[in-house]
Amino acid sequence: MIVARRMTRNVITATPDTTHSQAVKLMRDNQIRHLPVVEQGRLVGIVVENDLLSNQPSPATTLSIYEIYTLLDNLKLRQIMSTPVYAVGEDCPLEEAARIMTENQFSCLPVVRGEEIVGIITETDIFRAFVDVLGGHERGLALTVRLEDKPGALASVAAAVAKAGGNMLNIVTFPEPGGGYAEVYIKEVGADRALLEKLIAEEAQADLLDIGPSRKYEPRLFGGKKK
Repeated sequence: MIVARRMTRNVITATPDTTHSQAVKLMRDNQIRHLPVVEQGRLVGIVVENDLLSNQPSPATTLSIYEIYTLLDNLKLRQIMSTPVYAVGEDCPLEEAARIMTENQFSCLPVVRGEEIVGIITETDIFRAFVDVLGGHERGLALTVRLEDKPGALASVAAAVAKAGGNMLNIVTFPEPGGGYAEVYIKEVGADRALLEKLIAEEAQADLLDIGPSRKYEPRLFGGKKK
């Protein structure tokens, strides 16, 4: 999958002369945390929410509110933006974009066509893709098996699911460190669970690590006001 299929289009941008106050308003009004900076149609930098926060006066300042707002109104993005800025093309594989972001601790990557920005891929976009890959919105039976990394191993598990009357909705492989084995996560619907467990053990000769119906997990809340 390439980033063009997952990126956010119609990107909100700023210019090097956009002020700190204007940038904050742009982010708040559009509920975004990343602001590419464009000059004469070319991507020249980027500002993220933390850049704006780190360039605000300390709460311990002796400046008056009027003086603080005056300073922020005169602070231009060209003074605080990150430049040069890393960007990728529309044909960049999604996993490569995620790798670049992880290795460089980026929260986003602008997507360009030539020197023109045409989109942006963010941490949120990556998380959404991850949820879709794992079938987070699908209901069914979820199972994880441990397989030897050899030709035909995965096909034998797929055959077991089909033989048990199931239809695979999602399948993801997680290689184990050091190689040799991998954990395979499968979400399916329609299979006879007892028969599937039997076929995986006897015919696929795989280790069934866990199995059970998928469910929506609700987080617990801590803190806040007591009722």
